[in-house]
Amino acid sequence: MARVTGPSMAPTVRSGDRLLVRRVRSAGAVQPGDVVLARFPSRPDLLVVKRVRRSVPGGYWVEGDNPLVTDDSRAFGVAVVVGKVVGRLRPRPGRLPPAPALET
Repeated sequence: MARVTGPSMAPTVRSGDRLLVRRVRSAGAVQPGDVVLARFPSRPDLLVVKRVRRSVPGGYWVEGDNPLVTDDSRAFGVAVVVGKVVGRLRPRPGRLPPAPALET
């Protein structure tokens, strides 16, 4: 389980939500669009919940769903995924919605 703090994944995941996370054992277990628990080699003390955008050498490019908060790969580079979020336990049980459309 993981408890979310902060607005970086709003509106998909909100501060205070509790998430069920399954440990990732193989690289093929994570696909673009998945919400994951990850660490940045440049910031090993920081454990984040983000959405996978793409696979890159050394790991994954992850970003929050809230474009105004940049505590993600845009600031820290490549991330190593440690778990895949498989559901929300509190306060609203259920599956996570798909990635929002990005403006280009």
